[in-house]
Amino acid sequence: MTESGKPILYSYFRSSCSWRVRIALALKSIDYETIPINLIKDGGQQFSEEFQKLNPMKQVPALKIDGTIIGQSLAIIEYLEETRPTPRLLPQDPKKRAHVRMISDLIASGIQPLQNLSVLKEVGQENQLTWAQEAINFGFNALEQILQTTAGKYCVGNEVSMADLCLVPQVANAERFKVDLTPYPTISRINKSLLALEAFQVSHPCRQPDTPPELRA
Repeated sequence: MTESGKPILYSYFRSSCSWRVRIALALKSIDYETIPINLIKDGGQQFSEEFQKLNPMKQVPALKIDGTIIGQSLAIIEYLEETRPTPRLLPQDPKKRAHVRMISDLIASGIQPLQNLSVLKEVGQENQLTWAQEAINFGFNALEQILQTTAGKYCVGNEVSMADLCLVPQVANAERFKVDLTPYPTISRINKSLLALEAFQVSHPCRQPDTPPELRA
C-alpha cells in the first residue's frame, strides 16, 4: 500500500480486463492510484521479475488493496463487492445473480482470452484479424441470444452489474477488430446506454494515465 493507504491498480490502458476493474472502482467511488504496466513495451513489462512477484500469471490487472494483492478481474470485482457493497454489482435475487455471473464468465472465459495479445501472437500476423473476428462473433451470437432473455436497460434487468463491466470492454475490442455489430442489436443498445454513464467514461482507455497522446479523448 502507498503511504495514504490508497489501493494500487496495476493496469494497461487498453487491457479490457483492467477496464472492467476501473469501472468497478469508479462506480464504487474508490480512490486509487494507477501503476501502468505496458504490455507491449520492453518486450512486455508484465514479464518483469518485479511484476511476476505480484501476479505469477504475468497479466494485468492486479489490485493491491487492504494489505493483499488480487489478480483476475472477476475475483477483484467480487472482492470489491463483498467489502464495499454499494452500489451493488451483483443482484440480490439468486437467479439474476447467476445470470450476471454466467454472462461475465461467457465474456471473461469464452471470448476475451481467445483474442487477447498472447493468443494473437501465436496465431501469426496474417491470421490475427480473421481469428479475432471469428472468436468474437462466435461468443456474441450466444451472448445476443442470452441478453434477449435477461436484459432490461442493461445486461440483467435495469441495474448495472458485473456483466455490464465485462460487456463494454468486449464491445470496444470487437470494434477494434472491425467486427460488424449489426447482427447484435441488444449488445449494441446496452453498450450505448452504458457508455453514457460517468463511470464508464472516466475508466475508458482513451482517458488513462498511460494512454498514448494520439489515442487520448
